[in-house]
Amino acid sequence: MKIILCGTAVLALLISAAPAQPAPTPGQDGWISMFDGKTLEGWKANEHPDSWKAIDGAIVGDGPASHLFWMVRECENCEFRADVKLNHGGNSGMYFRTAFGLGFPKGYESQVENTSPDPQKTGSLYGFVRVTEQLIPDDTWWTQDIVADGNHVVIKVNGKVVVDTVEAKNTYTKGYLALQQHNPGSIVQYKNLMMRPLPASN
Repeated sequence: MKIILCGTAVLALLISAAPAQPAPTPGQDGWISMFDGKTLEGWKANEHPDSWKAIDGAIVGDGPASHLFWMVRECENCEFRADVKLNHGGNSGMYFRTAFGLGFPKGYESQVENTSPDPQKTGSLYGFVRVTEQLIPDDTWWTQDIVADGNHVVIKVNGKVVVDTVEAKNTYTKGYLALQQHNPGSIVQYKNLMMRPLPASN
């Protein structure tokens, strides 16, 4: 198994100092916009839909635990990226290849979490590969990018690779993309949400 983890303060400083990455252009290189900036059209909450709103060009999670699924198409091999901002103590996540259903989804999660007690910090492939160092300050925009190609998963934070792993069991092979509102008190914002399908793995 190949794993790259953020194990040094130097790398964390480089990531936190880097600006959010420019968003791809919809329609170019296969990129598809997931959010119109005004409504939650195409998205569906598994519970507590009032925890999600479109505000000032961002999808905002604020309220009881809920997961917001992009129902337009599923991901088998795909890239999923967003600009993210999280409050102090907040907890969220970007899910991929996940099943729609109540409670916490069954699928992969790229962790979004900077200063809550959870030891798995932003960029972790939750439950599989841990990033234990805080990479991003509170209330700061950053770009999170996930590439799922067969059982090879790469996660980048502000353009820097923080996880590069082959998930031996290939636990989740196809499913939806989703966002997490973890708990009351967490306030997360997502904008420039984009995905693109990738060719089938060889």
